[in-house]
Amino acid sequence: MRTLCASTLIGEFFVIGFAGLVAMQMTDLPAATVWTVSGVAMLLCLALCGMLTRPGGVQLGWALQIALIAGGFVVPTMFFLGVVFAALWWASVHFGRKIDEAKARWAAQAEASGEAV
Repeated sequence: MRTLCASTLIGEFFVIGFAGLVAMQMTDLPAATVWTVSGVAMLLCLALCGMLTRPGGVQLGWALQIALIAGGFVVPTMFFLGVVFAALWWASVHFGRKIDEAKARWAAQAEASGEAV
């Protein structure tokens, strides 16, 4: 799960950065405000890459997805991109857990049969 979710978060990192550039051109918000909000969101993406296996990591990821969708009120394209990344986040969590379960089963089977993993 960690690899899939981290890949999604790294993609979001870049999208948030580009959205910050667009927000500077499309809105009359001060650059400091745009980059403070974008910077915090980008840092949260990176921090979450390391927190995914800890309690609350996935839930913080969902909060980030909601914030990304809400970014559409500043940059309208973010409504679409936020929904796309929320779907990718769901798929990463859902299928990542299935992959982790399959790996655990294979490791248990290999251990039971005496094979090296």
